[in-house]
Amino acid sequence: MGSGALEGSRQLAASRRLAKHPGFQPEVSVIIPAYNEEGAVEATVESVRSELSNAGISHEIIVVNDGSTDDTLERAKASGATVVNMPHNGGYGRSLKAGIAVSTAPLIAILDADGTYKASYLPEMIAMTAYNDMVVGDRGTAMAGVPLVRRPAKWVLNRTAGVLAGHRITDLNSGLRLFRREALEQFVPLLPDAFSFTTTITLCMLASGLRVAYLPIAYGKRVGHSKMRARDFWNFMFLVFRLTVYFQPLRIYLPAGLLLFLLGFFKGVYDVYIDNLSETAVLGLLGAVLLWALGLIADMIARLNLRTTARLNSPPV
Repeated sequence: MGSGALEGSRQLAASRRLAKHPGFQPEVSVIIPAYNEEGAVEATVESVRSELSNAGISHEIIVVNDGSTDDTLERAKASGATVVNMPHNGGYGRSLKAGIAVSTAPLIAILDADGTYKASYLPEMIAMTAYNDMVVGDRGTAMAGVPLVRRPAKWVLNRTAGVLAGHRITDLNSGLRLFRREALEQFVPLLPDAFSFTTTITLCMLASGLRVAYLPIAYGKRVGHSKMRARDFWNFMFLVFRLTVYFQPLRIYLPAGLLLFLLGFFKGVYDVYIDNLSETAVLGLLGAVLLWALGLIADMIARLNLRTTARLNSPPV
């Protein structure tokens, strides 16, 4: 047995001894969703274990097998990680929520099983959670490693989300993240079962005023095939608008009302000039007032919801 394999065996044995110790609580729970990732899941687990063990960070590794049809389940079990087996493929988000439900640490990390994200960034990201609620592995504007055909869509999605959320978002759907548990759990009921999990949690945290930081990372070439499809772009765009209406409704209603107001105003000026006031001008102005009124009501409801959530999740005195 080589020295690398021997060291990996020692780290695995040490992790199992700690996990069995009564009252043991790891510093971080690393959740790895896996769907047909037989070629990479075991190496991903071993990489996470090696990096965190070498950094002296106690941890638990949870692999969620999302109804894989290959040998992902067997490879995950062989890696020594805690394995949650979903009998049917239910989606990336459902896998992560299942992992969150069984995790025990105050910090939660998520990491894709396909080898695109290096576990070597985890220790630094864990340190950054001392003053942030979420730390995101930022693949950068160049998006090296991301297929060329997907880069324009990602750029548009990031910019649209940033404008609507009122924050600069450099990587909206990175699959490498660290969360403080209390910040993440309040949004779990809102998180979807599909790939839009990461998009949703990003917008939820930014719109709620929580602290989000980005760590530049290198994005590697994936092992296996991507599960993303072209139609997912439109689903992501719809999700961005829906979450903006939920958390920051005035960012949608005010511009929409302003557009109607300007159309109605200039149409009214033209109608007065030709001495023939039309219904179009009146409807434009009334529509603007209606949208602004609905926006104010929606904003009041959003503020009440956020205040209630903050009160329910505030630490006891």
